[in-house]
Amino acid sequence: MAEPAADGAPGGRSRWIRGVDLAVVAGYLGLAVLLTSRQWGRPDRLFHQDNDQMLFEWMLARAARAVTGGEHPLHSAALNAPDGVNLMANTSVLGLGVPLTPVTLLFGTQAAFLVAVVVSLAGTATAWYVLLARRLVDSRVAAAVGGLVCGFAPGMVAQAGAHLHMAAQFLVPPVLALVFRPDADRVRRHGVALGLLVAYQVFVGEEVLVFLALAAGTFAVAYALVDRAAARRLAPAFLGRLGVGALVAGALLAYPLWFQFLGPYHYRGMPFHARGFQLDAASFTASARQTVLGDRYVPGLLSPNPTEENSFFGPGLLVVAVVAVVWLWHRPLVPALAAVGAFAALLSLGDPVRVDGASTGLPGPYRLLAGAPLLDLVVPARFALICVPVLGVLVALSLDRARSADASGVPVRLLWGGAVAAALLPLAPTPIRTVPAWPVPAFVAGGGWRAYVPNGRTLVPVPPVTGAGVSPAMFWSARTGLAFTAPGGYFIGPSAADDPTARWGAPDRPTAELLRRVAETGQVPVLTDADRRQAVTDLRHWRAAVLVQGGLHRGDPVRRTVDQLVGPGREVDGAWVWDVRPLTG
Repeated sequence: MAEPAADGAPGGRSRWIRGVDLAVVAGYLGLAVLLTSRQWGRPDRLFHQDNDQMLFEWMLARAARAVTGGEHPLHSAALNAPDGVNLMANTSVLGLGVPLTPVTLLFGTQAAFLVAVVVSLAGTATAWYVLLARRLVDSRVAAAVGGLVCGFAPGMVAQAGAHLHMAAQFLVPPVLALVFRPDADRVRRHGVALGLLVAYQVFVGEEVLVFLALAAGTFAVAYALVDRAAARRLAPAFLGRLGVGALVAGALLAYPLWFQFLGPYHYRGMPFHARGFQLDAASFTASARQTVLGDRYVPGLLSPNPTEENSFFGPGLLVVAVVAVVWLWHRPLVPALAAVGAFAALLSLGDPVRVDGASTGLPGPYRLLAGAPLLDLVVPARFALICVPVLGVLVALSLDRARSADASGVPVRLLWGGAVAAALLPLAPTPIRTVPAWPVPAFVAGGGWRAYVPNGRTLVPVPPVTGAGVSPAMFWSARTGLAFTAPGGYFIGPSAADDPTARWGAPDRPTAELLRRVAETGQVPVLTDADRRQAVTDLRHWRAAVLVQGGLHRGDPVRRTVDQLVGPGREVDGAWVWDVRPLTG
């Protein structure tokens, strides 16, 4: 995202002032640490979407194992025994996990996850700050405020508490800087750099890359319509960089993408109806729950869940954006940005459009994209994340313009700065909410299980996870560095060996479903010999050596049910343990 420089030279701006830049980046880092403060040093706490944190902690642990153990980075047999998991078809965040390997090995997966959240938020803000300061504005203050919006808007904070692959957007600005360079030199060199960044982004988050491509395409078309002369002049280099980038990225990603879409345990579609995850139009002027003025009630009515509060910009910021667009309309960049933001906002409303919780019956433009490849897998509510950098750039441009607009004794800079501050202060984020987590049983954390589990066998949590349920085995595995193999898990996989239809987790076994019902109801069922035979069959399928029950609500009914299925267990180091090797051979 850049405009041709006034003198036709590359769009570099003023020289870097090292102290100011360091102060801005330190501020971003400090804010990101503050937002994660409720979990630092608290192994008994997880962010509110606890299953998602368990997933990403496990992925970070798996990346470290791939680095240190030379294991296949795109597939793992440590989960979902006996089949394993296609990691490329899930959010494996190798682009974060591999460089964070030292943190994971030295301090554990919780610390690595929190560092990843800090890097995602502060890194995204910093990357936008650099792009703004180098290409678009002269004022470091304007660039810093724009970066703050881009990195810490309500949608970014909401995603950071659960979805690392969505919050990690620090590669977006450098990709855009390469795509929309205001010069025509070194096309191949910049194209190669573009291809490398795109390939790396795939291993951070493919969904962000899809949004980036959609936004960049919309921006290019809109800019070309506004400034046709510039578009004709820059088109050859623009297309050349894209072509070289596509060749480089294609070569690097050929095998990973084959593995994702056609490799072992690939799947098709999604295990949920993505189009049902839409935003209410009223959400754009509301306050998110993780802001100083937010509450838990209203956002719950206007968004699919707490993680997808991707709009919630409040009326002030939207008014500032509209005024900025009108004020700066003469710059081709601005109407192009407005087109991108408006299009993304409309897409996030899904189909049909809802206002204040009620369906209007009006079709949304999402209907036009719902059947397109890749876009049909995207949650509509996440299109609003495209609006975040659009608003951040508009704020920066307007603050930079106000700097030089003081005239006739009117303090434009002061008045506009106050208006922007009044719009942004209600959006100030609060620390990400946490929930209590059952600690990893000492029997598991201390390695007591090793005496029960020989090579090739598994440790089965009680109750075994079904569908998208919380997976204690995944959590225990992550916190112990993938020390043991377990069945099930929280991931997306095929429905069966001959049916690639997507589903949450592994196909449910009857014993897993039985124990889940007991955990949910607290009712111990009347068991038959057929139930016991089925339990042995399921345990053999999982290659189980030991069953382990840690902390669990309604744990006593579950324990008594397992006693009836496989014989009495015993308490060992804070866990109930059933040695089932005599049953499974």
